[in-house]
Amino acid sequence: MIGQGYRDRYLSEEEVRTILAEGLEALELTGKRVLFIIPDGTRSGPVDLFFRLFHELLWGRVRALDYLIALGTHQPMSQEAIHRRLGVTAEEMRTRYAGVRVFNHAWYEEGTFARIGVIPRAEVEELSQGMLSLEVPVDVNRMIFDYDQVIICGPVFPHEVVGFSGGNKYFFPGISGWDIINVTHWLGALITSYAIIGRKHTPVRAMIDRAAQFIRMPKAAVTFVVKGDDLMGVWVGTPEDAWSAAADLSAQVDIVYLDRPVKRVLSIMPEMYDDLWTAAKGMYKVEPVVADGGEVIIYAPHITEISYTHGKLIDEIGYHVRDYFLKQWDRFKHYPWGVLAHSTHLRGIGTYENGVEKPRVQVTLATGIPKERCERVNLGYRDPRSIDVAEWMARAKEDPDLLVIPRAGEVLYRLKEGEHGAGARGRGTPRE
Repeated sequence: MIGQGYRDRYLSEEEVRTILAEGLEALELTGKRVLFIIPDGTRSGPVDLFFRLFHELLWGRVRALDYLIALGTHQPMSQEAIHRRLGVTAEEMRTRYAGVRVFNHAWYEEGTFARIGVIPRAEVEELSQGMLSLEVPVDVNRMIFDYDQVIICGPVFPHEVVGFSGGNKYFFPGISGWDIINVTHWLGALITSYAIIGRKHTPVRAMIDRAAQFIRMPKAAVTFVVKGDDLMGVWVGTPEDAWSAAADLSAQVDIVYLDRPVKRVLSIMPEMYDDLWTAAKGMYKVEPVVADGGEVIIYAPHITEISYTHGKLIDEIGYHVRDYFLKQWDRFKHYPWGVLAHSTHLRGIGTYENGVEKPRVQVTLATGIPKERCERVNLGYRDPRSIDVAEWMARAKEDPDLLVIPRAGEVLYRLKEGEHGAGARGRGTPRE
């Protein structure tokens, strides 16, 4: 593995170029068809810089230099959005980068996937530490098998489902079929986001890495740690090794420790999150520091939709704590488990006893989503026009019970000592 990272400074472009040149040279790519898997617009990082440097270092040496956007189940990116992500104009794509192809992961089309294996029931039980008992089919975008080398290129952050994002997560769920998406997300929900986020070694990561073993072709990764678009570290190596190095640095620079819990958080969501499905990170990343009975306000006036992909299902089931679903499993088990997982992650930990649901934290939306719809899905509502961001930020400097995060969604907040306790882990019910 080749790379370097720092806690106290950014890498220069020349340092990044040197790391990439050495790392890509070690892969012996001359004459090969190369596919890079990259993030969509909901992840920070200078993808444009990597796009330019990959072209500089590889074009003319390789037979193909293409890109696949790891959407998971996000909306496909428009050509204009893709050009912004890559830092190019339409004219540059037709001229300077002629021959480079960029694809959305077409999870919404029949024929996209190839089945590459099945994780047996006994192995799922072991990987999930007994929380799940079922076999899991593993499907992946068949496009990758048109290439000689697949290279993941993406950032690593604390993550609500897997612990830290990046690495093989760009395969599962990035370009994977529904079964592995649903099972891994529900496994994360059983453990709870509260307990799993910012943990390096988790059952979900173990299952994702196991699924990646079915991809029997050359795989590599360019992982990085960022602050906005500034690079603090870059590594080139196997998906597992490059991810591990980036996760170690992310744990140092992407986690903020507070001395005591706060009663209220205002999470100001940047416009790269265009629905609540993605902006829910404003809750995930702060839940550990909110006091019992506290409130998280997701402030995003630009958001008018719960989920462009799954909104109708969320309207049906609402947002609930984990045990609301577990104790009524026959009622909910036929819904996509990934949607159930998102519901519990946003609602946070809590209890469901004798038909009474008690979330630990109140979640309030100050978005463009109407009050009636917020109430229908079991969330609080606040008119975003009632929030003066500058005034709230000024108050937060004087009020230790208030935390205002100007760009929420990527940095994790955690207490220095002690935790609220994430509750007993549940046991999922297998689909037969």
